[in-house]
Amino acid sequence: MLELGAELETRNLDAQPLSEQELNDLIGKRDYKPFLYSRNESYRSRNMAKQVSSRQDAIRLMSKNLNLIQRPVVVRGDHMVLGVDVTAYMGLLK
Repeated sequence: MLELGAELETRNLDAQPLSEQELNDLIGKRDYKPFLYSRNESYRSRNMAKQVSSRQDAIRLMSKNLNLIQRPVVVRGDHMVLGVDVTAYMGLLK
């Protein structure tokens, strides 16, 4: 987004991890599954595609293992883009 001329407020998750409440608020009423980073080794080794029993379990796991969170998360108003998607970023700038 910076390359597109947008100013961003950023957060270093290594220094300031998201709490369960913050993740819950960020996800809101959306499906939690797109927020899980399916390419992460922990995701695959835990077989999370089939074994995450609930939204709250997923949020708890993401808050303890930030590598399970799909990033970047770019929010503008009510719109959100997960992961690297330049076309979607462009849509946020309109």
